[in-house]
Amino acid sequence: MSAVQSFLNVFNVPDLRKRVLFTFLVLAVYRLGAHIPTPGVDPQAINAFFKASAGSIFGFLDIFSGGALRRLSVFALGIMPYISSSIILQLLTVVWPYLEKLSKEGEMGRKKITQYTRYGTVLLSFIQASGIALWLEKQVAPGGAPLVPHPGWGFRLMTILTLTTGTIFIMWLGEQITERGIGNGISLIIFAGIVANLPRAIFGLFGQIKNQTISIFSLLAVLVFMTAIVALVVYVERAQRRIPVQYAKRVVGRRVYGGQNTYLPLRVNTGGVIPIIFAISILSLPSYLAQISGADWMKKAATSLSMGHPLYILLYGVGILFFCYFYTSIVFNPTDTADNMRKYGGFIPGIRPGKKTADYIDTVLSRITIVGAVYLAFVALLPDILNNGLKIQGVPGIGPWLDAALPKFLTQGFGFNFYFGGTSLLIVVGVAMDTVQQIESKLVEHHYTGFLKKSRIRGRRS
Repeated sequence: MSAVQSFLNVFNVPDLRKRVLFTFLVLAVYRLGAHIPTPGVDPQAINAFFKASAGSIFGFLDIFSGGALRRLSVFALGIMPYISSSIILQLLTVVWPYLEKLSKEGEMGRKKITQYTRYGTVLLSFIQASGIALWLEKQVAPGGAPLVPHPGWGFRLMTILTLTTGTIFIMWLGEQITERGIGNGISLIIFAGIVANLPRAIFGLFGQIKNQTISIFSLLAVLVFMTAIVALVVYVERAQRRIPVQYAKRVVGRRVYGGQNTYLPLRVNTGGVIPIIFAISILSLPSYLAQISGADWMKKAATSLSMGHPLYILLYGVGILFFCYFYTSIVFNPTDTADNMRKYGGFIPGIRPGKKTADYIDTVLSRITIVGAVYLAFVALLPDILNNGLKIQGVPGIGPWLDAALPKFLTQGFGFNFYFGGTSLLIVVGVAMDTVQQIESKLVEHHYTGFLKKSRIRGRRS
């Protein structure tokens, strides 16, 4: 009953009600655009082609576009060019002094970096749309029908213009949600794209149960297991290592400043889903090159690096571990943090200010990054292993023995798609938590009881 009352409180605050309704309206526009096909392609051939590619990198990218890539709609590129541009700008901030200076200039600097991110989004969208147009002309569906009935420069220019404009429009929708709605607009668009395919996945599971492809007991066991994984994700995403910090008292005129005790929060998973995106992008390169070149050795390499194979699992896990440390070192600088603490009279009890403080923070951050990296690798790899199984028969020497010794659910998998697994699960849980916290803060501002149990402010009586 309290949860229902908390939900109703959202619509009792006029400003919050407008923001929530505006957010839903914009997301509805986004979902509508995901069903408008790109001119010049055969919808039935496209659908048959992506059904055959469900377990490949195209299936992975289709999750983020909310099915728009599978339909090749005007939003087929999704918001990924914007995310890629943001990551590139973030990496360049470390190595390019001009961008580093802009990042420290406050609001004006952030606006300039945002403008460069938009330019980068347009450039990446143009490049990706050009590649897709040329690639589509060479592909045929499993039945032999070409994906593009009338190839040529007319189709290419129309596809480039349509897909690039669609990505720019999605970027604008995300910025409108951030400014006039509730939550982070770009994150909510990705969230909506992932959740939109949930009903189709549920009906697919019921269809497999009806056809006796999987048993109800297997499904219940997996649901319990995935619930535990969701609980783990929520726990780790909110986990922090709090380093105590004290600030010395300063007397300025007749006022006394400082003297309070606070802490420096270090997140266990500082990189979020970025390390997974980096790792999967590199591992998908052989698949792209194999389809472009058609060479036999490239196809064999792509097969060895497909989901479920030992080499894929090994490189995927190592890539996640590496990029966790790499990205954390970019977004968090212990030396700058220690210098800012010393500038304002702060210090860690028992640690000398300056280099000793920076070394201490770096040591603590390195230790918790190990935990975060192992957690990310576990969450990212587990759904693939349970779905496809461990294809270890080809391992020289011990492959057949391991295949016979290990349980069948590890070697063969459960045979159905764990929809909210890996990257999708991290995004859905993270975005949901951030959005609920923003709604909670708005409710508390207006003295309404929020969703979270920690809220101590009672609601006003009507």
